Amino acid sequence: MKRSVLAALPLALVLGACGGGATPDAGEVAPPPQVEEVAPRPSRDPEQQAALDQQLRDAAWANDVPAARRLVRQGADVNAKDGTEQSAYLVATSEGHLELLRLTLSNGAKADDKDSWNGTGLIRAAERGHGLVVGELLRAGVDRDHVNRIGYQAIHEAVWLGEDTASYATTVRVLAAGGVRLQDRSTTAGLTPLQMARERGFDRLERILTTVTTAQPPADADAALLRAAERGDADAVAVALRAGADIEARDGHERTALLLASTHDRVAVAELLVAMGADPDALDDRHDTPWLVTGVTGSVAMLEALLPAHPDLTIRNRFGGLSVIPASERGHADYVRRVVQTGIDLDHVNDLGWTALLEAVILGDGGRDHQDVVRTLLAAGADRTIADADGVSALQHAERRGYDEIAALLRD
Repeated sequence: MKRSVLAALPLALVLGACGGGATPDAGEVAPPPQVEEVAPRPSRDPEQQAALDQQLRDAAWANDVPAARRLVRQGADVNAKDGTEQSAYLVATSEGHLELLRLTLSNGAKADDKDSWNGTGLIRAAERGHGLVVGELLRAGVDRDHVNRIGYQAIHEAVWLGEDTASYATTVRVLAAGGVRLQDRSTTAGLTPLQMARERGFDRLERILTTVTTAQPPADADAALLRAAERGDADAVAVALRAGADIEARDGHERTALLLASTHDRVAVAELLVAMGADPDALDDRHDTPWLVTGVTGSVAMLEALLPAHPDLTIRNRFGGLSVIPASERGHADYVRRVVQTGIDLDHVNDLGWTALLEAVILGDGGRDHQDVVRTLLAAGADRTIADADGVSALQHAERRGYDEIAALLRD
């Protein structure tokens, strides 16, 4: 929070609004989603239950999802609060722990539970700029416009207590797309969200709020969504979703808004769509998905934007390949370095009989980028002995093409 805003609040309110805790690592790959069931809670001594609930809150603060899952199965209560009105669920909202949040919601978390400031998890997440968490909560049915004890709704906190950064821009767009009221004045500051952005000097948030509060609802919201996604207009995407557009609407080639955003590398659009629940596995008429396209474009930023949606890494493109194969063919070294960390099958063989390693050699140019790809694949455990349909190995292909550096890597 900026000093100009803090100065307008009593110290006790500032301390309560700020909170604490670490944000999740940007590069961390979440585990595949699991269907959670509300665990029956065996009767136990109140002290034992309290100890179990405290362990769950500790796991929540640490963002230790495996431990939290184990504790929930043992009967820990995701809604149980400590003396400061913190529960595992509320911790997940304020700290931006998306997988933990999903775990608590699937195990009976009360979406509209309140903290010590009579604030919902949505308000806590909005204040911290956790756009993905905000989207998850909106889709879980949280009260979008609840007012906390200091007179703020989620949209107010995202602006007045936020920053003029990309993460807060996404958060504001998600709130707008999710239908929150945008014209209400905070009872504390006496300002609308747009007025707050102007007061703070937040040009980016002011532009977003001006657009979403003044734009006329499109006559065809689905078509407007698809056009905005393709051209990379994230604000217009928010307007279309707010107007009721189907997030899975298709164009003439069966492409969704998320697939169009991925194809044209519209990362801000993709971040908004993922937060609102867009399908990363939606197939078009060429058998591409938003995830598969990233292997062609080589966009690491888009890869990161899609991972929270848990794309299916086993879906094959029209050539029978996974995303790592076209990325290797094209020499997208940075992409390959990132995608090998996701657990994707590096030894998958496509319909041509080629693995990622084989394509990097057969269809590559032997230059530095393809050398880096080969080096990365080998370091990640790719099997160099897999031969093509004619029984020719990657090493033999490299030797035939005079790719001495790659051949040396394959001999090591």
